[in-house]
Amino acid sequence: MPQDVRIWEIRNGNHLDELKQHTLELEEHIENWIEEDISIVRDDLMIIGRQVETAFGGIIDLLCLDSRGDIVVVELKRDKTPREITAQMLDYASWAKDLSHEKISEIANDYLGANGPLEDVFKRHFDDEIPETLNEQHEMLAVASNIDSDSERIINYLSDEHGLPVNAVTFHYYKDKQDNEFVARVFLIEPSEVEYRTQTKSSSKRKPNLSYTELQEIAEQKGVGKLYSHLFDGLSSLFDGKRSTRSSIGFTGKLDESNNVMVNLLPPESDDSYGLKFQIYIPRITKFLGVNQREVISWLPETKEEWRFHSTAPPDMSGYEGYFRDLQEVRKFLNGIKEAKKQMNE
Repeated sequence: MPQDVRIWEIRNGNHLDELKQHTLELEEHIENWIEEDISIVRDDLMIIGRQVETAFGGIIDLLCLDSRGDIVVVELKRDKTPREITAQMLDYASWAKDLSHEKISEIANDYLGANGPLEDVFKRHFDDEIPETLNEQHEMLAVASNIDSDSERIINYLSDEHGLPVNAVTFHYYKDKQDNEFVARVFLIEPSEVEYRTQTKSSSKRKPNLSYTELQEIAEQKGVGKLYSHLFDGLSSLFDGKRSTRSSIGFTGKLDESNNVMVNLLPPESDDSYGLKFQIYIPRITKFLGVNQREVISWLPETKEEWRFHSTAPPDMSGYEGYFRDLQEVRKFLNGIKEAKKQMNE
């Protein structure tokens, strides 16, 4: 049912003056307003592309990332029919669901230009490091000055019956007696309800990050349990924090007022013949410890090679990856970090 939104101004504690809704060619303004401040749509979004061409020939109005690193397709209704707006969103979502980390970075860096790269903008915008895995899920959001009953019915059906992450948001324009202007936002479906339906009714559910216990169990199954537990305890005491993903645990240190991953351990990609897999961000850890790169590299196991977070990642997201094969290599690495921290504090 179309929303009947009414707003009153409270004056002198008890007197209510209703703000009158006015007509305005909102569709001409909404896209610019959103690009200027995406939080008017949702607080946890950042724009990574405008008028993005898909592989199927369509043009997405706005392509966004949320704070979890998931893609959100924002489509403006304009003069589209209910069938057109919903068909377009589904078409664009079918393209967006397969976007790789590299392709997302390419789109974002092209849009961001001199303000990029994506990793830096994400960190500034969300005060957190960009997730290792992007686009685990995707969402569709229709934006308009009003949503007709047919569009509402279709969107509710897709969300309620099939658990698709789809919603609509409308904006309503008001003026008071002094001609001050106001815009009100209304969601067709409460966002928390959309997430609940997606998790309970969709066959594609977001999997939670692995717990520390689960990572330890995986390490033991892979035959690297002792190496993992020794590194887990040692690195936990040497760095400022840690965070897990679906495949790794990252140990973080404070740089430039942000927590940055310094070292990753990857039990699922390890085995008893190769050892425990690691990734180390060389530019970050050298800055964090105040040592040179050659010194850090000398602490690492022999089994290693140069590594980059992904092909378009900035220099600070590069370093080495390899395998810890025995406790001797683990102790050498931990002792190197301990000694560097000791010298910093002297």
